[in-house]
Amino acid sequence: TQISDNWPGYSLDLFTYPQHYYGDLEYVLIPHGIIVDRTERLAKDIMQDIGDNDIVVLCVLKGGYKFCADLVEHIKNLSRNSERFISMKVDFVRLKSYHNDQSMQDMQIIGGDDLSKLTGKVSFLCVLLTLFFLFYKDIVGTGRTMKVLLNNIEKYKPKMIKVA
Repeated sequence: TQISDNWPGYSLDLFTYPQHYYGDLEYVLIPHGIIVDRTERLAKDIMQDIGDNDIVVLCVLKGGYKFCADLVEHIKNLSRNSERFISMKVDFVRLKSYHNDQSMQDMQIIGGDDLSKLTGKVSFLCVLLTLFFLFYKDIVGTGRTMKVLLNNIEKYKPKMIKVA
């Protein structure tokens, strides 16, 4: 789905929305239904890509929670209704690359299972289950944070990394 930079969005008259947003919104850029449909399609694409392998979903909080939960639910539904069952583990991390609005040299990965604790699990699961990593980052920004996170994950040698 592509939206051009100069696209004016959908008129608010086409939607219902909470009264406390009146006066704050100018238009709707992407309707909820399109986001839901696209998330479901993304889940189908992921299921095709991973084959019979298991998934570890690493959700980057806080902004990624809702999208990640919806994506995981779609994957579960597809798995439940298919001929194969996909085992899935979900973990949560927070990234800290700013302190007092200043970019920090070193990014911190906070919460969830400490990634160093994944070493044994990941190595074990990679050998027996050919583990996949799937993670979501809500804002890519300059890409520096994404590169650091990907480098950290790659240390554990997953078979595949997907970014949603």
